[in-house]
Amino acid sequence: MLIAEPELSLNHPDRFSECQMALKDSLIAIIGDASDAGWHNDEILAAIIEITDTMALALNTNTLLAIEIYLNDLMKPR
Repeated sequence: MLIAEPELSLNHPDRFSECQMALKDSLIAIIGDASDAGWHNDEILAAIIEITDTMALALNTNTLLAIEIYLNDLMKPR
């Protein structure tokens, strides 16, 4: 299933809603597939939340690490 490309600019107030709508059908399909495989809805939703939480933490950690590396490079004598 294809996910629609964003039509709104990065700073548009409705961009987050647009992203949710773009992801909704794919997420519903994933939940349906997992349910068909025998997983219960509460397990599926908890797993999705855990996965997205972990990904958000990893992205934040990667961002902080990238900033730290950049600052360290700036402080090196040239």
